[in-house]
Amino acid sequence: MGLLNLLLKDPLGFIIIAIPLLYAVIFHELAHGWVAYRMGDPTAKSMGRLSINPLMHLDPMGTLMLFLFGFGWAKPVPVNFNQLRDRRMGMILVSSAGIITNMLLAFCALFLFRLLSPSPSGLTAQLLYYFARINIILAAFNLIPLPPLDGSKILMGFAPPNVQKFLFRLERYGLIIIIALLYLGVLDPVIRSFEWVILSLIKLLLP
Repeated sequence: MGLLNLLLKDPLGFIIIAIPLLYAVIFHELAHGWVAYRMGDPTAKSMGRLSINPLMHLDPMGTLMLFLFGFGWAKPVPVNFNQLRDRRMGMILVSSAGIITNMLLAFCALFLFRLLSPSPSGLTAQLLYYFARINIILAAFNLIPLPPLDGSKILMGFAPPNVQKFLFRLERYGLIIIIALLYLGVLDPVIRSFEWVILSLIKLLLP
Protein backbone atom coordinates (compact mmCIF):
# COMPACT_ATOMS: atom_id res chain seq x y z
CA MET A 1 0.00 0.00 0.00
CA GLY A 2 1.32 3.47 -0.86
CA LEU A 3 2.01 6.01 1.86
CA LEU A 4 -0.77 8.24 0.52
CA ASN A 5 -3.38 5.55 1.27
CA LEU A 6 -1.80 4.95 4.66
CA LEU A 7 -1.91 8.68 5.44
CA LEU A 8 -5.62 8.82 4.61
CA LYS A 9 -6.53 5.66 6.53
CA ASP A 10 -4.10 5.74 9.47
CA PRO A 11 -2.23 9.04 10.10
CA LEU A 12 -0.35 7.59 13.10
CA GLY A 13 0.70 4.56 11.06
CA PHE A 14 1.89 6.93 8.35
CA ILE A 15 4.17 8.73 10.83
CA ILE A 16 5.47 5.45 12.23
CA ILE A 17 6.44 4.27 8.73
CA ALA A 18 7.36 7.53 6.98
CA ILE A 19 9.84 8.96 9.49
CA PRO A 20 12.03 5.83 9.79
CA LEU A 21 11.89 5.34 6.02
CA LEU A 22 12.88 8.93 5.34
CA TYR A 23 15.90 8.89 7.61
CA ALA A 24 16.99 5.39 6.61
CA VAL A 25 17.27 6.68 3.03
CA ILE A 26 18.93 9.96 4.09
CA PHE A 27 21.63 8.23 6.18
CA HIS A 28 22.17 5.76 3.34
CA GLU A 29 22.92 8.55 0.87
CA LEU A 30 24.86 10.60 3.41
CA ALA A 31 27.19 7.64 4.00
CA HIS A 32 28.03 7.47 0.29
CA GLY A 33 28.98 11.14 0.21
CA TRP A 34 30.96 11.07 3.45
CA VAL A 35 33.09 8.08 2.44
CA ALA A 36 33.67 9.60 -1.01
CA TYR A 37 34.79 12.84 0.67
CA ARG A 38 37.17 10.95 2.97
CA MET A 39 38.64 9.21 -0.09
CA GLY A 40 39.29 12.42 -2.00
CA ASP A 41 36.07 13.37 -3.78
CA PRO A 42 34.59 16.67 -2.45
CA THR A 43 31.66 16.71 -4.90
CA ALA A 44 28.90 15.92 -2.39
CA LYS A 45 30.34 18.30 0.23
CA SER A 46 30.70 21.17 -2.23
CA MET A 47 27.04 20.71 -3.26
CA GLY A 48 25.84 20.76 0.36
CA ARG A 49 24.73 17.13 0.28
CA LEU A 50 26.56 16.08 3.47
CA SER A 51 23.49 17.13 5.43
CA ILE A 52 20.68 15.42 7.34
CA ASN A 53 18.24 18.04 6.03
CA PRO A 54 15.58 15.98 4.18
CA LEU A 55 15.06 18.78 1.63
CA MET A 56 18.63 18.24 0.38
CA HIS A 57 17.92 14.59 -0.46
CA LEU A 58 14.31 14.36 -1.63
CA ASP A 59 13.78 13.48 -5.27
CA PRO A 60 10.42 14.77 -6.60
CA MET A 61 9.62 11.70 -8.72
CA GLY A 62 10.99 9.27 -6.13
CA THR A 63 8.90 10.89 -3.39
CA LEU A 64 5.77 10.80 -5.55
CA MET A 65 6.33 7.11 -6.33
CA LEU A 66 6.83 6.45 -2.62
CA PHE A 67 3.52 8.07 -1.68
CA LEU A 68 1.54 6.47 -4.51
CA PHE A 69 3.02 2.99 -4.67
CA GLY A 70 5.17 2.53 -1.55
CA PHE A 71 8.31 2.26 -3.71
CA GLY A 72 10.54 5.27 -4.23
CA TRP A 73 14.01 6.70 -3.93
CA ALA A 74 16.03 9.67 -2.73
CA LYS A 75 18.19 11.92 -4.85
CA PRO A 76 21.52 10.04 -5.23
CA VAL A 77 24.50 11.76 -3.65
CA PRO A 78 26.86 12.76 -6.50
CA VAL A 79 30.17 10.90 -6.52
CA ASN A 80 32.99 11.43 -8.99
CA PHE A 81 34.82 8.11 -8.87
CA ASN A 82 37.67 9.57 -10.96
CA GLN A 83 38.59 11.85 -8.05
CA LEU A 84 38.95 9.03 -5.55
CA ARG A 85 42.51 8.23 -4.52
CA ASP A 86 42.00 4.55 -5.38
CA ARG A 87 39.22 4.26 -7.94
CA ARG A 88 38.61 0.51 -7.68
CA MET A 89 38.73 0.34 -3.89
CA GLY A 90 36.89 3.64 -3.67
CA MET A 91 34.04 2.28 -5.77
CA ILE A 92 33.73 -0.70 -3.44
CA LEU A 93 33.90 1.32 -0.21
CA VAL A 94 31.69 4.20 -1.32
CA SER A 95 29.05 1.81 -2.68
CA SER A 96 29.21 -0.36 0.45
CA ALA A 97 28.91 2.61 2.79
CA GLY A 98 25.15 3.03 2.45
CA ILE A 99 24.48 -0.68 2.97
CA ILE A 100 26.78 -0.89 5.99
CA THR A 101 25.18 2.24 7.47
CA ASN A 102 21.71 0.73 7.15
CA MET A 103 22.94 -2.45 8.81
CA LEU A 104 24.47 -0.47 11.69
CA LEU A 105 21.28 1.55 12.13
CA ALA A 106 19.24 -1.67 12.20
CA PHE A 107 21.61 -3.11 14.82
CA CYS A 108 21.28 0.01 17.02
CA ALA A 109 17.49 0.03 16.69
CA LEU A 110 17.19 -3.66 17.59
CA PHE A 111 19.61 -3.22 20.48
CA LEU A 112 17.45 -0.42 21.92
CA PHE A 113 14.32 -2.43 21.17
CA ARG A 114 15.75 -5.33 23.17
CA LEU A 115 16.42 -3.00 26.11
CA LEU A 116 12.68 -2.38 26.28
CA SER A 117 12.04 -6.12 26.68
CA PRO A 118 10.32 -8.17 27.98
CA SER A 119 7.37 -5.92 27.07
CA PRO A 120 8.37 -3.67 24.15
CA SER A 121 5.24 -1.64 23.47
CA GLY A 122 4.19 1.90 22.75
CA LEU A 123 5.20 4.39 20.07
CA THR A 124 8.93 4.27 20.85
CA ALA A 125 9.06 0.50 20.47
CA GLN A 126 7.10 0.68 17.22
CA LEU A 127 9.44 3.31 15.80
CA LEU A 128 12.50 1.25 16.74
CA TYR A 129 11.02 -1.91 15.24
CA TYR A 130 10.06 -0.25 11.95
CA PHE A 131 13.36 1.64 11.79
CA ALA A 132 15.25 -1.65 12.09
CA ARG A 133 12.96 -3.41 9.60
CA ILE A 134 13.19 -0.64 7.02
CA ASN A 135 16.97 -0.43 7.29
CA ILE A 136 17.31 -4.19 6.82
CA ILE A 137 15.05 -4.08 3.75
CA LEU A 138 16.96 -1.12 2.31
CA ALA A 139 20.33 -2.82 2.85
CA ALA A 140 19.06 -6.07 1.32
CA PHE A 141 17.53 -4.31 -1.68
CA ASN A 142 20.72 -2.38 -2.42
CA LEU A 143 22.81 -5.56 -2.28
CA ILE A 144 21.15 -6.75 -5.50
CA PRO A 145 23.89 -6.57 -8.18
CA LEU A 146 21.77 -4.74 -10.75
CA PRO A 147 22.51 -1.16 -11.76
CA PRO A 148 21.96 1.46 -10.47
CA LEU A 149 21.85 -0.32 -7.08
CA ASP A 150 24.92 -0.34 -4.86
CA GLY A 151 25.43 -4.06 -5.32
CA SER A 152 26.24 -3.54 -8.99
CA LYS A 153 28.94 -0.97 -8.17
CA ILE A 154 30.44 -3.25 -5.54
CA LEU A 155 30.52 -5.96 -8.19
CA MET A 156 32.16 -3.52 -10.64
CA GLY A 157 34.95 -2.96 -8.13
CA PHE A 158 35.83 -6.66 -8.18
CA ALA A 159 34.87 -7.54 -11.77
CA PRO A 160 37.09 -7.59 -14.87
CA PRO A 161 36.78 -4.70 -17.38
CA ASN A 162 34.35 -6.52 -19.71
CA VAL A 163 31.85 -7.09 -16.87
CA GLN A 164 32.28 -3.48 -15.73
CA LYS A 165 31.46 -2.24 -19.24
CA PHE A 166 28.38 -4.47 -19.43
CA LEU A 167 27.04 -3.21 -16.09
CA PHE A 168 27.80 0.38 -17.06
CA ARG A 169 25.85 0.01 -20.33
CA LEU A 170 22.99 -1.69 -18.50
CA GLU A 171 22.62 1.20 -16.05
CA ARG A 172 20.55 3.37 -18.41
CA TYR A 173 17.86 0.66 -18.39
CA GLY A 174 18.46 -0.45 -14.81
CA LEU A 175 15.58 1.31 -13.09
CA ILE A 176 13.04 0.03 -15.62
CA ILE A 177 14.42 -3.52 -15.27
CA ILE A 178 14.28 -3.35 -11.46
CA ILE A 179 10.69 -2.03 -11.40
CA ALA A 180 9.62 -4.78 -13.82
CA LEU A 181 11.34 -7.51 -11.79
CA LEU A 182 9.78 -6.18 -8.58
CA TYR A 183 6.36 -6.13 -10.21
CA LEU A 184 6.80 -9.72 -11.38
CA GLY A 185 8.07 -10.80 -7.95
CA VAL A 186 11.34 -12.11 -9.37
CA LEU A 187 13.43 -10.18 -6.86
CA ASP A 188 11.36 -11.15 -3.80
CA PRO A 189 13.30 -14.36 -2.95
CA VAL A 190 16.62 -12.55 -3.53
CA ILE A 191 15.66 -9.73 -1.18
CA ARG A 192 14.36 -12.18 1.44
CA SER A 193 17.63 -14.14 1.27
CA PHE A 194 19.70 -11.00 1.80
CA GLU A 195 17.38 -9.96 4.65
CA TRP A 196 17.91 -13.33 6.33
CA VAL A 197 21.70 -13.02 6.06
CA ILE A 198 21.68 -9.46 7.42
CA LEU A 199 19.35 -10.28 10.30
CA SER A 200 21.35 -13.40 11.17
CA LEU A 201 24.53 -11.33 11.30
CA ILE A 202 22.88 -8.70 13.50
CA LYS A 203 21.56 -11.37 15.89
CA LEU A 204 25.09 -12.75 16.26
CA LEU A 205 26.31 -9.32 17.35
CA LEU A 206 23.43 -8.46 19.67
CA PRO A 207 24.28 -9.01 23.36
